Amino acid sequence: MGIGKQAKRISITVAGAVLLVVGVLLLVLPGPGLLLVLAGLLLLASEFPALERYVDPVRDRAMKAAEDSVSSPLRIAGSVLAGLALLAAGIVWGLVKSLPFGGWSTGSSLILSSVILFALLIWSYRRVKTRRETAPTG
Repeated sequence: MGIGKQAKRISITVAGAVLLVVGVLLLVLPGPGLLLVLAGLLLLASEFPALERYVDPVRDRAMKAAEDSVSSPLRIAGSVLAGLALLAAGIVWGLVKSLPFGGWSTGSSLILSSVILFALLIWSYRRVKTRRETAPTG
């Protein structure tokens, strides 16, 4: 195996593992955290074929979770409020050093979580909207 192929394999493995871990951590937040789990699993399955058997069940659950997260205005509002709360908490934790684990290392991770939540929420909304527009009527 050449150096380039080995570096590519290591990069894909690290990126897949990071996406998988972040996705699992985001499962406790409102919104489609399973989408990151799916993305990480897809990357890892491209290098480790034994993982392919887990892709379809996770894909089905991730798409269902994405649709559920934007199924009503109340759920969308709840997810947006959670994202705004994470963003505000991140700013507060970054600025107030006297808080437990205060500082920008904690604050930036909370802000990153809110950005990921908003990005996945927008993606889910667009996906569901497109699916509804192209669905046959009657």
